[in-house]
Amino acid sequence: MRVLAMDTSGESVSAAAVDGGRIIFEAFERTGQTHSARLLTLVECALAAAGWGMDDVERIAAVVGPGSYTGVRIGVSTARGLAQGAGVPCVGLDSLEVLASQAIGLGFRRVCAMLDARAGQVYAAVFDCGGDKPIRLAEDAALALDDFLNGVQGDGGAAFTGGGAVSARERILGRIGRKAVILPEAFAHPRASAAGMLAADRPAVSYNELTPLYLRAPQAERERAARERK
Repeated sequence: MRVLAMDTSGESVSAAAVDGGRIIFEAFERTGQTHSARLLTLVECALAAAGWGMDDVERIAAVVGPGSYTGVRIGVSTARGLAQGAGVPCVGLDSLEVLASQAIGLGFRRVCAMLDARAGQVYAAVFDCGGDKPIRLAEDAALALDDFLNGVQGDGGAAFTGGGAVSARERILGRIGRKAVILPEAFAHPRASAAGMLAADRPAVSYNELTPLYLRAPQAERERAARERK
């Protein structure tokens, strides 16, 4: 299964070519440039490195959130456009599941994937990573860090991964103590290559069925609702 995968859900942008469970090529950037300016360039790099044209691609995978509203929209719209043009199906991947999958093989059974949701919250979920694929133990949620830690504190040790875990390292260790392991920056961002590996055996949808995964309304909508309540 030849999969062209992409991620724009957070601070980084990446594109990868995955074939038969092997990562052929991945381009990853965290330069501060806008994802819309870089994504197609990275896609072209991945295709060229794999020696593929779009007619060689059998499936297009995109990380659909949770994450940055703008970033997610860019990734989803790009994947949809490429899939429509090539006549191939799409697979949407959850950013937290992709993060957890990157911890497979590191020796941690329970993995808490966390991304900074701003406004004092994190996007978070819990997975069993003792096998060859992450198994979900808790659904995605947007909630205050302390509320999330309250839910996992009494369940034994865990690895914490993602940008939300790296930035909250001291708070997590202060609450959980030595039972918590914070995975380093190298694991902090969802990777297109990991998304491509997960996508190979997932049900696919048509391009117009690929949709973003939002756990809360965009900031502009929340601010407007707050003004209307006053």
